Amino acid sequence: MTDLKSPTAAGAPAEFPGSTTGGDAASAAATAAAALPHPRLHALVERARAAAGASPKALAMVYPCDALALQAARDIAAAGIARPVLVGPADAIGRAAEAAQIDISGFELVAAGSDAADAPGAAQRAVKLASDGTVAALMKGSLHTDELMSAVVARDTGLRGPRRISHAFVFDLPRYHKLLALADCVVNIAPDLKTKRDILSNALDLLQALDVHHPKVGIVAAVESVNPAIPATLDAQALVAERQGGAWTRAVVEGPFGFDNVISAEAARIKKMNSAVAGDPDLLLLPDLNAANILYKSFVYIGGGECAGLVLGARVPVVLTSRADSGLARLASAALAVLGASNLSTGPAA
Repeated sequence: MTDLKSPTAAGAPAEFPGSTTGGDAASAAATAAAALPHPRLHALVERARAAAGASPKALAMVYPCDALALQAARDIAAAGIARPVLVGPADAIGRAAEAAQIDISGFELVAAGSDAADAPGAAQRAVKLASDGTVAALMKGSLHTDELMSAVVARDTGLRGPRRISHAFVFDLPRYHKLLALADCVVNIAPDLKTKRDILSNALDLLQALDVHHPKVGIVAAVESVNPAIPATLDAQALVAERQGGAWTRAVVEGPFGFDNVISAEAARIKKMNSAVAGDPDLLLLPDLNAANILYKSFVYIGGGECAGLVLGARVPVVLTSRADSGLARLASAALAVLGASNLSTGPAA
């Protein structure tokens, strides 16, 4: 099992499963990743590169009409993790490439949209490419998030699966010993219990795709005790009961936790909590968008973390990027999409 901990955590470099290179090359790549900031995200990129081999999957870069989107496409191609397909108005993409001094002659370009302002048309064309199986994942370019997601969730022509669409980040934090997933920081504003079931199932599928086969899930609220005045604690209690009743058999699911005692085993011990998750979660299921979004931004701007993120529950992975994202975050998110594309399920949780 590859848990994507720091490659040197066990005292020796890890070799990525499925690598098409020899052991020496894989060990050298892991050692190089360990020497960089956020080594676990670099390891994720290296694993995606190895999995892609000589036939990288096609990734639609949707409406790449600014320098940031085109730089991301260039970096993804250079890293060998995917084959970017530029989808949007050809003239606008060409002008953006010229202004950014980026050579796009080697990219496949699918002209879409009636004019340079028709970002929704580009989104609809990209969704059709995904629906047809021409591309394995979508990545947001310079259009607005709602323009892309409106096409993704369109009832008749979109990419809906049987579960509600959600989002998960995977974080590399300097003071945490392995990758840590957070859900849902982006899509669902005030999820009810049914929605939280889907958020949890989608995130567990993502961890499964990363070879975290028995993830530990902490359901986080303001406090670690069930309080009828705090609905998030009631949802946590219900989800834990569902796990005990046979749902999510591949995971350990516990809660409610306060943030302190889900992250710190010592904090849990002081409060006399007997937990297999405390101090070692793979996934934090968060109560609502306010709490989740604040935590994710705190990890980035105060905690020194970097992350990769995906929209889950659609028929293909979708990368939503922010203009404030670093180059590593964009590259690692594309790597996450590529790794997930072959493994993510949109059906009921196992």
